[in-house]
Amino acid sequence: MFSKTCEYAIRAVLFIAQKSEDGSKVGIREIAKGIDSPEHFIAKILQDLSRKGLVQSQKGPSGGFYLDKTSLHATLADVVRVVDGDKIFSGCALGLKQCSEIKPCPLHHEFKKIREDILRFLQSAKLGEFNRQLEQDLFFLKR
Repeated sequence: MFSKTCEYAIRAVLFIAQKSEDGSKVGIREIAKGIDSPEHFIAKILQDLSRKGLVQSQKGPSGGFYLDKTSLHATLADVVRVVDGDKIFSGCALGLKQCSEIKPCPLHHEFKKIREDILRFLQSAKLGEFNRQLEQDLFFLKR
């Protein structure tokens, strides 16, 4: 459903949210290990998310990535939009350019409902709300 980049971005942001809840900053190596991703790939993703203001970073020996109070209230939809754009929320299930209410593809009406449900869920899921379940090992960020 999401691009591989977006999957890694979501996992990384949730990992950072959990680790930075107490004010800590987390480095690329720890993030990559914590979500089972290549370091160079996650570094590039986090650089983009940092530029867009979804994660914060601090350079230096005590630096790393973290989420401030504002970022903890950002949503999974915000991450998806930054990484993959709005296509998942508005695009045609078959990838047609002309799919619409007037000229629908065979999947249009049912897929529209699914897209709306996905959007509603992702907009309601705040980045900081998964911390407790992650700490209690009820949710996992790597295979």
